[in-house]
Amino acid sequence: MEQYEPERLSAAQVAAVRRSLRNGRAAMTRRSLLRASAGGALAVGGAGALSACGIPAAGKAEGGASAEDRSAREKEVTFSNWTEYMDTDDSGKRRPTLEQFTRRTGIKVTYSEDINDNNEFFGKIKPQLAAGQDTGRDLIVLTDWLAARLIRLGWVQKLDASNLPNAFANLSQQFRDPDWDPGRAYSYPWQGISTVIAYNKKALDGVEVKTVSDLLDNPRLKGRVGFLTEMRDTMGMTLLDMGKDPGKFTGDDYDAAIARLQKAVDSKQIRRFTGNDYTSDLTSGDFAACLAWAGDVVQLKADSPDIDFLIPDSGYMTSSDNLMVPSKARHKTNAERLIDFYYEPKAAAELAAYINYVCPVEGVKEELAKIDKDAAANPLILPDKAMQAKSRSFRSLSAKEETAYEQKFAKLTGA
Repeated sequence: MEQYEPERLSAAQVAAVRRSLRNGRAAMTRRSLLRASAGGALAVGGAGALSACGIPAAGKAEGGASAEDRSAREKEVTFSNWTEYMDTDDSGKRRPTLEQFTRRTGIKVTYSEDINDNNEFFGKIKPQLAAGQDTGRDLIVLTDWLAARLIRLGWVQKLDASNLPNAFANLSQQFRDPDWDPGRAYSYPWQGISTVIAYNKKALDGVEVKTVSDLLDNPRLKGRVGFLTEMRDTMGMTLLDMGKDPGKFTGDDYDAAIARLQKAVDSKQIRRFTGNDYTSDLTSGDFAACLAWAGDVVQLKADSPDIDFLIPDSGYMTSSDNLMVPSKARHKTNAERLIDFYYEPKAAAELAAYINYVCPVEGVKEELAKIDKDAAANPLILPDKAMQAKSRSFRSLSAKEETAYEQKFAKLTGA
């Protein structure tokens, strides 16, 4: 500890060290929880499982039911988020941006890190939502595939654009129009999650890697390649490499991508499919290259000069965690004001400097540079327009498709 000199580290590095020292749960730990949950039990169950629980199958929704909005007379808002997904001070006890919001508005924020897994959290709130009751939360953060489901079920409220001037003006173009929430009527991104190719320069030993095809086909990488257990990322990156758009693919396209990956599994080109535990394989050199999440790569690059990343010419996958107001929430206007606060460049920059994910807010570079010049120049945190143009999202799936595709992917990965 005597050699620890925080003033010589970037803000991003200090944040990583602080998180790790505080409780051993760095941001990349949250990543494994988030991605391991995507499409798991909920997806396999599909519409049938929902109906069996007395929950209607997903259908076209016009917006969740609202309760009497008590925002004007009750200056409070209850916010549920993932762990390690909010800026804190050095003690880990204060949350500076939330405190700034309260000082400015007089609105007290009851903040809970009670989301550890998409499916688990869905199970926690669905009885109240299905019964048309208040969950006790005014604002929640859900990964895009589950956010889409709640919108279809009619369990989230349509947002009032008049309360969201900063969000409307400053939302990054690449997040503006997802097929599951066109025009962002029900949600705004909290942070983006990009999937890239990461590699260990020392372990590559001169092997050139530029594409997913290189991972799948280069014999010099046999047994030293990793892909992700998250279906949408692995399949999306493979589809892109095959010249297919993950936002428009067909069932035949999906099967062809499965077959391509299966060939690499059978030949033992792919060492294994991982959650975020690829980080240890990559740093040790057991993986020469792998699919990786940008938030992890930012942390890994800060710790090791051998780790780097690339964006294939074919493109890369981006998903998002999203702010939403549940049905019957009692402080909707206060929740919208909090959403809008985080779309101010200064607040967005403070958050980005701490958590290192893809910032969905335009115009933060100057503010972020005041805090951390390296973070402001990092395309994994602030993608430039050229990088944004290569971003692709996985299309929404019907319950039938989700069940079928997850089953095929589970068979491929041995899950």
